[in-house]
Amino acid sequence: MIHTRRYRHLAGACGTALLLLLTACGGGGSGTDPSDGSTTAGKPVSGGTARALQLSEPVSVDPALMGNEWVVTAFLGNALYGTLMVNDTKTGEVRYKMATAFTTEDGGKSFELKLRPGLTFSDGTPLDAEAVKFNWDRTRDPATGSYGLAEASMMASTDVVDATTLKVTMAQPVPYYAQAVITTSLNWIASPKALSAGRKAYDAKPVGAGPYTLKKWARQDSIALAKNPKYYDKPKPYLDSITVRTATDAKQRYDTVSSGGADVAIETNWENLSKAETAGLPASVVPLNGGQVLTMNTRRAPFDDVRARQAIAAALDLKAMNQSVYNGTGKASDTLFEKTSPFYEDIPLATTDKAKAQGLLDELAADGKPLSFSFKSFATTENRAMAESVQTQLSQYKNVKVKIEVIDYADLAALRSKFDFDMTVSSANFIDPETRLLSAFYGESRMNLSGIDDDQLNTALMKGRSATTDAERKAAYKTVQERLAELVPAVFMTRAAPSALTGKNVHGVVQYGGGSLLPEELWIKR
Repeated sequence: MIHTRRYRHLAGACGTALLLLLTACGGGGSGTDPSDGSTTAGKPVSGGTARALQLSEPVSVDPALMGNEWVVTAFLGNALYGTLMVNDTKTGEVRYKMATAFTTEDGGKSFELKLRPGLTFSDGTPLDAEAVKFNWDRTRDPATGSYGLAEASMMASTDVVDATTLKVTMAQPVPYYAQAVITTSLNWIASPKALSAGRKAYDAKPVGAGPYTLKKWARQDSIALAKNPKYYDKPKPYLDSITVRTATDAKQRYDTVSSGGADVAIETNWENLSKAETAGLPASVVPLNGGQVLTMNTRRAPFDDVRARQAIAAALDLKAMNQSVYNGTGKASDTLFEKTSPFYEDIPLATTDKAKAQGLLDELAADGKPLSFSFKSFATTENRAMAESVQTQLSQYKNVKVKIEVIDYADLAALRSKFDFDMTVSSANFIDPETRLLSAFYGESRMNLSGIDDDQLNTALMKGRSATTDAERKAAYKTVQERLAELVPAVFMTRAAPSALTGKNVHGVVQYGGGSLLPEELWIKR
């Protein structure tokens, strides 16, 4: 059975004015979604070991160098560090975990973070406002090379008020900044003392305040996690231990779970979810706007020419790609927003037009610029299939050549920082468009992988950020959709499938953000 997490637009859930006072929607609690099956499975049972499959091997367990995306290292980060806050899986409202409040009284110019008193890291040192400041300042330092640099850079300064209070001053107003904390490694706080020992020492013995501690990391094999006796939210975690292995092959992941060789798999493949539904295996999916995209690097040739990008968008048959990658089970992302979103507009992001595509390719060739590019693909089953589908489809056209280069997820940080690619698979997934959409497509954003820099698009994205009414935001995001359709910095292929596939006896599946799975909630019915 597939449990789909339903989200409402945040302003619709709380009111735009109340959004600026996030405690009005927050409060204590874990953000557990009743649809995870725990209500029908009975009371959680403590004990046991879970075998989990992740999609990529971490480069480091330094939280600043990890990504809080379900497809990267979110599960492991949540296990080692816990979370300051999450969002409710039905409403999108902020729910507090190790934090008790994150509020603004000036429209997002500044925030006050309040922590639970008495929090400690697994080494006994305090997780206090000083520790959060250390981590957040370190994340926003470009020298650290953090995945969360773009979001952390929105902060101008952090100041400790007292042991449980941190004041954050923003570089510019960001009313919805809580979402940036929730969906990035800013949500994970590590021991400043342990981090100061250096990366090699830290990777050998990371120190967080999460539900689990690192027992052993055998690189390219397995990661053994043990229950943290100092975890603040007892009786969680329910499991005594978790063993995590990496499985990039989609068929291997499904077969391992369905045969009982694993208890939970972090999943991204629509076809696997379809198989699970047919077989009666539990699967949880977080529905998001945006989607998986073919990002084109506008910083350099050939995709600095809009005609080349428009040719790609017109040439590709996304239904055929869905068929070859997901056996037709993928959910199309024809528009930027789902129809249930208050920002939905019937503006197609791409339309297949083979005649238009060939005309643009011929025009480029006539100007001495025949289209030739490299597609950097990650090693997962679906990424390789996407690259091969692009290559196969474009082989039907004249004046275009595609070379595929397979890279590992470990190279993702370098790709994002050096922008050494022509085309690659990326994502622009979000519940509310703030803060992810601006990070993905604003000209000066560090996370703008495509490098697109358009005055109209930039202005609309900033209006969407600063607007205080739903009507103003809707107007701004209509312009955003129009400009993305015209400029084509990326081709939106399918909605993402941020999901967890489990055995029938596994319960307590709770996700937040963009599908980030909470390990402390998992339990196994024996």
